[in-house]
Amino acid sequence: MISGAQVRMARGYLKWSAKELAERAGVAESTVKRIEAEDGFPSARGSNIEAVHRVLVEAGIVFIPENGGGAGVRLKKA
Repeated sequence: MISGAQVRMARGYLKWSAKELAERAGVAESTVKRIEAEDGFPSARGSNIEAVHRVLVEAGIVFIPENGGGAGVRLKKA
């Protein structure tokens, strides 16, 4: 499970605009903004969340689960 905060972090890490992420994921820009508005689990259709997650993972983002230190993201090692 990813959070809206993680999506914001990942997009920032990649230096993508909300519009660019939306285009790559095949969703509306408003969907990306709605996902990112939530610090916890996003309130969007599951298929849209999956599309955003898939595109970010394909771009090299690794989602770090909550482990006592807080959830986060990092780039996959080359």
